Amino acid sequence: MLMGNFLRNRKSIRDFKRNKVEFEKLEEIMGDLKALNEEESLGNFKLRLYENGANIMEALMGKGGYAGVMIEAPHYIALDFLDDYDSTMIYGAYSMEKLITILNAKGLATCWVSLENLDYAFKQDVFGEATNDIKYLLAFGYQKPQPPFSEAPYSAKLGIEDFVFDEEVEKEIAMEKLETMGLKDLFYYIRFAPSTKNLQPWRFILKDTSIELAIAYEEWNRAFLMDAGVIMYYFEELAKYQGINNKWLLIDGDVYEGKKLKYKTLAVYQL
Repeated sequence: MLMGNFLRNRKSIRDFKRNKVEFEKLEEIMGDLKALNEEESLGNFKLRLYENGANIMEALMGKGGYAGVMIEAPHYIALDFLDDYDSTMIYGAYSMEKLITILNAKGLATCWVSLENLDYAFKQDVFGEATNDIKYLLAFGYQKPQPPFSEAPYSAKLGIEDFVFDEEVEKEIAMEKLETMGLKDLFYYIRFAPSTKNLQPWRFILKDTSIELAIAYEEWNRAFLMDAGVIMYYFEELAKYQGINNKWLLIDGDVYEGKKLKYKTLAVYQL
């Protein structure tokens, strides 16, 4: 399962070479961005390429970045939200992860950069008045060589039984049922999808002919919508390997009270 292996090996890179990406490859990426901006019409956003990463880095030093530290890269792609609807955040994140897959296939490394806490007027000064609300950047370029024998940091992942439920929230599902439905491998690999601070807030509620996507939380944070968009993208890609070629449908979902957490349903996927 190629996408599954990609997910297991997917990582954010924080150390980039200063070398710029080749002009021809940047031209390809411009075409990729145009296609993505036109494709995900359910979300009102725009992906914008900033070729001169040094200018962006200088402006954002000490102000934005990965866990508060700005990531230096030769180029950045901005996720510009054109409205404040939940669907825009979800599909914006969906498209950014799709873009990461495209960039990785070109031999390029990437890293999400958060700008959520920056002043609106300041961001317009940095990115231009034609922008609306840039909350995230994608830093990209060529990865610096890693020291030999260096180990990637380990991030604990939930077990399938922790995030897949049978018919209702917190009802344990039998692995035999997932095997019979041909979904066990999909859920094994989806565990490796990235999430904010590795919180892995997504939960799947398996119904007779569909799957509902829910977010588990103690206190609701709209940043969870970004995690929803990310997991929706990888689920759809993994499902294709199982011969299922459907799309998530966003719903005006319910909120369920669990033993310790609340669960908000956001989307449904028909099997």
